[in-house]
Amino acid sequence: MSLGDELARRRRHVAPSLSLSYEHPLQIARGEGATLIDTEGRVYLDLVNNVCHVGHCHPRVVAAGAEQLARLNTNTRYVYPQLATYAERLAATLPDPLQVCFFVCTGSEANDLALRLARAATNNPVDTEAVAVITGAYHGALSSLIPLSPYKYRGRGGQGPSERVIEGPAPDTFRGPYRGPDAGQRYADALGVAIDGAVARGRRLTAFYSESLMGCGGQLEPPPGYLSRAFRHVRRAGGVCISDEVQVGFGRVGSHMWGFQRQGVVPDIVTLGKPIGNGHPLGAVVTTRAIADAFANGMEYFNTFGGNPVSCAIGLAVLDVIADEGLQAHAARVGDVLLKGLRALQGRFPLIGDVRGAGLFLGVELVRDRGTLEPADREARAVVEGLKDRGILVSVDGPLHNVLKLKPPLVITADQAGWFLEELAAVLERHSALVGR
Repeated sequence: MSLGDELARRRRHVAPSLSLSYEHPLQIARGEGATLIDTEGRVYLDLVNNVCHVGHCHPRVVAAGAEQLARLNTNTRYVYPQLATYAERLAATLPDPLQVCFFVCTGSEANDLALRLARAATNNPVDTEAVAVITGAYHGALSSLIPLSPYKYRGRGGQGPSERVIEGPAPDTFRGPYRGPDAGQRYADALGVAIDGAVARGRRLTAFYSESLMGCGGQLEPPPGYLSRAFRHVRRAGGVCISDEVQVGFGRVGSHMWGFQRQGVVPDIVTLGKPIGNGHPLGAVVTTRAIADAFANGMEYFNTFGGNPVSCAIGLAVLDVIADEGLQAHAARVGDVLLKGLRALQGRFPLIGDVRGAGLFLGVELVRDRGTLEPADREARAVVEGLKDRGILVSVDGPLHNVLKLKPPLVITADQAGWFLEELAAVLERHSALVGR
């Protein structure tokens, strides 16, 4: 069926709030490794899919799911070895005391469950509770999480923050007010001041959600010391520290398995999604025994599909591939190639204001003027479209819609990274020529 026919069917039967990428949408037929192939056979390098973590259609992951689906798929009210095996393997990747797992289907479900766990641990009344978040953050699409996601409630169609939300400033050392060696401390202390203000108004802190590296916030990595000091403020006020690893976990940052480890902290709850199942709907929450026991108050927790044998088999296969193919170290190596190449381009093209990130979680912020930092949002969209025409898929993120986000499958090769850098240079050259006319 032609692209036009497919779009017409989509418009008739799919909600219009479900968006499409690119001015001329792609009709994708299949995927392999770090590439997507359209219905006409054109191959695109996928630099934005942080869901197919170990590569599109990885044969070991596909085989694990198919074999288990042909044998048994049921729910956690029955005993089967895949559940305990996967929980053991997953918990072994995390520091103590994070040892108790809950399984769900999405990162949004994981963050929703984390809020319930935090409420059980703090025993705060819902009508007086407060939850701390970071400006620009996104934690999920559920009705419980949109009010905890400034990226959504301050964006188009949003209704602004509720009185139960404490919003700390984004720890942005490029565009924000604090820079230099003490920036992490100053951003964390600003969060502490906001927490103290809410407590003085009669609020009781339940939780602090933090993305270890911020995705929708603009591919930001907090400055050193930020999370450790922020966690101290939160715990002093009686709150629970939740690390949202949905976008950055499972070795993507290269130096560590989990993003929060780059800050030298151990949260009370970790939420997982997206890459955990390589495209299969799987998510998880890992917490301490004390918090899990507080949640076991007599009300049964049950998730029909969370932790089913097929999901567990796929999750195990993803862990096996990460380990056997050395993908964490690979992310560090290829990420270094990209960082060095992007910083070289920054020296050539004034449009690139900042290059940041870790491993294969990178951001390129585009500005019209490096002095005023005027966001180059239209230019960012033009770069995305220009790269797509050359067979490279990237996307735009950030509150000002001017950050190129790079989160490819971890199997991307150094040669593919080099190809992207060459094509990005060509697109930027063309933009510079057009601007100069």
